[in-house]
Amino acid sequence: MPRTWKPNVTVAAVIERDGKFLLIEEETSDGIRLNQPAGHLDPLESLEQAVVRETLEETGYDFTPTALVGMYMSRYRSARTGELVTYLRFAFCGEAGEYHPDRPLDDGILRTMWLTRDEIAACRERHRSPLLMTCVDEYLAGKRAPLELLHTHVSVYEEV
Repeated sequence: MPRTWKPNVTVAAVIERDGKFLLIEEETSDGIRLNQPAGHLDPLESLEQAVVRETLEETGYDFTPTALVGMYMSRYRSARTGELVTYLRFAFCGEAGEYHPDRPLDDGILRTMWLTRDEIAACRERHRSPLLMTCVDEYLAGKRAPLELLHTHVSVYEEV
């Protein structure tokens, strides 16, 4: 019987303040890389809840999503396993709230950084996701969709 193909669902936060974007520097199987605060959708949570959680876990900042910048698909070959991995990314923009400096960050997160668009573009070889720059550029171009486009059915929150 053929294996069922399922993309990995991820969320990312595009957070801009004073012309700079909040990024994380993290250790990966491909070396030290830069990315937006991002991660996988967990069971029993909506996409919005996932991006709020991931942002807090990776940066120590509270995050309030205000719009959807875009939905993206990408594929890459895992350096660790050699397998092709497909990601379906939902990128949100919004406001960084309170900073919790004493909160430990997720394993592998080395630090947070605030970089300009040009600084981000200048280090493309360090991007974890090929979509990092795309999300920043589409945000700067004003691409926004209302959060009301997303609907999470109540069944998602029910334990099975």
